[in-house]
Amino acid sequence: MQTKIYFITLLTSLVGISFYQCSSSDSEKETPNPKPLLDYPEYFGNSFLIPEDNPTDLSRVELGRMLFYEKKLSGDNSMSCASCHQQKQAFTDGKQFSTGIDGIKGSKNAMSIVNLLWQRKFFWNGRANSLEEQALIPIQDPIEMHQSLEGAINKLQGTELYPAKFKEAFGSETITAENIAKALAQFERTLISHNSKYDQYLKGTYKPTEEELLGINLFFTHPIPEIGLRGGNCGDCHLGALTSGDINDFQGFHNNGLDGETDLAPGLMTVTQQTYDRGKFKAPSLRNIALTAPYMHDGRFQSLEDVLEHYDEHIIKSETLDPLILEASNEPIHPGEPVKLFLTEKEKKAILAFLQMLTDHEFINDERFSNPFTK
Repeated sequence: MQTKIYFITLLTSLVGISFYQCSSSDSEKETPNPKPLLDYPEYFGNSFLIPEDNPTDLSRVELGRMLFYEKKLSGDNSMSCASCHQQKQAFTDGKQFSTGIDGIKGSKNAMSIVNLLWQRKFFWNGRANSLEEQALIPIQDPIEMHQSLEGAINKLQGTELYPAKFKEAFGSETITAENIAKALAQFERTLISHNSKYDQYLKGTYKPTEEELLGINLFFTHPIPEIGLRGGNCGDCHLGALTSGDINDFQGFHNNGLDGETDLAPGLMTVTQQTYDRGKFKAPSLRNIALTAPYMHDGRFQSLEDVLEHYDEHIIKSETLDPLILEASNEPIHPGEPVKLFLTEKEKKAILAFLQMLTDHEFINDERFSNPFTK
């Protein structure tokens, strides 16, 4: 069973690592209300689900933050979740493929973990159905952190720090894999980005330039050349203010024309076992996209300009190419012709200007999400 989350706003005076920090010298002063644990604007909506057995709680969020940066979760104590998901890069690592503890490179680009609260499926191919399920997979993956859950539990149990933290969060000093997953999921749900220029525009506190406004309109417009409606077609897959395609089940997965029939990667088909899902991958949120190069599930594009050129000029047809892309063009489509958007240089620059608006500097510098062990 799952239930919609209720808001919790708590003050804390915990000794040591604190999600909301205040100095002892200010203890007698009036303390301003801290941000709620799940802090987001109304236009993000409340269509999210949180497991009923893991309601949002400050002590669990704090523990999850510690575990996110804890290198003991890897087989040789050299890596943590944060090794591949670095805050300054919007929780990516800037590499085409991350390298695990044994020096083996993976085959997928590290996704930005942002605004996960509103997402339903996790990983590029959607193989995890919740953050709790997702959290334990990289720990055990032989290419990534390469650690058994038993080994991780024994390491944490043998510290002075963690048994007390788990008791505070879950009522018992006995550490379990289930509670590791719950804590990590709680912290990751708080990684909400909502103070970019685009957000300020939506809140009425920022006036976009003419170029930025054109970019916004193009991004969210599906072109209809028959009536002269021009668009970039981006918002067909990257929906709404969250700019994420993950809205329900597997609806947010697309074949976006990267490869032809013989080169299509399995993608979503790995999960569904349906051939019509071959080549489909998750449409991630584009929040902070200017910070998360390289791009696509395999990190093949080094710049946003490369990405835009792909959609404008280099779509490759295949049996599972998304109809939203196949039917999108700013010029009339003729049978047998390549799929192209026919964007002008001015329109391309405008879309890129909008994508820059999605950078949230407050998010990438927020101490609540930073490494608690370096404070």
